[in-house]
Amino acid sequence: MEQLGLFAPPRRLFTCTPSKLGSYEDCPRRYRFSYVDRPSPPKGPPWAHNSLGASVHTALRSWYALDPERRTPSVLPKLLQATWVKEGYRDEEQEREVFRRALTWLESYVDSLDPHDEPVGVERTVAARTETLALSGRVDRIDQRGDELVIVDYKTGRTPTTPDEARGSRALALYAIAAERVFRRPCRRVELHHLPSGTVAAHDHTRESLDRHLRRAEETAADILAAEAAVQEGTDPDTAFPTASGSWCSWCDYRKSCPAGQEHPARDPWTAMDRRPAPEDL
Repeated sequence: MEQLGLFAPPRRLFTCTPSKLGSYEDCPRRYRFSYVDRPSPPKGPPWAHNSLGASVHTALRSWYALDPERRTPSVLPKLLQATWVKEGYRDEEQEREVFRRALTWLESYVDSLDPHDEPVGVERTVAARTETLALSGRVDRIDQRGDELVIVDYKTGRTPTTPDEARGSRALALYAIAAERVFRRPCRRVELHHLPSGTVAAHDHTRESLDRHLRRAEETAADILAAEAAVQEGTDPDTAFPTASGSWCSWCDYRKSCPAGQEHPARDPWTAMDRRPAPEDL
């Protein structure tokens, strides 16, 4: 019976999140530092823009945790103060200025919301399996619009998002696939809510476009497994996981551990909080 394969072990799935897959697609070397090397190389100091994003996301989660009657802009200063992450700023003056900026975004944003609309999920983890992937991820918000679900992702970066970014986002597409499977309701629309500009960039996927994103995710997983297998067979890890260098290396947590990354200028942790972009960003 064993020779016939009737008791063969099940195929091992590649466990991942959209951010894990995206890390490899952006730079295989960064993926290796994050997920393969143990211990991982030391990271650089915390980034102020990450602190800002985390603070705003958590404040919105806290806002939705309130009873609908209490969901007003007036509660936001207290909520933001309670969730504020202080790391990465140049000094207290910059931190206070960014706090005021974030509070203005939040007040304008929640003023556009119906406090009695209850999302299907806030900071909700969704998951799905394919023949090769065990996929999971946490969605900022899942709305119910008519008979369908909508994936909502908050953005706090300097530049407004675009419909092309919503269409091309692998993470949003995978969230839509997973949400549809978890809640057993159609999920095609994905939205990027850019709080600084008050704009929404949206895309309505088809089944075919979601399937394309899923296939590419599976292809990325196959590439990762091939690179890991190559290292186990004796290939130099630097060869199996090459650096995809560029201006983004200046923002990489592992820049100090990567010779190619060090060819690009270092950024201060608070650089992204400056209102004017650096010349090389233009």
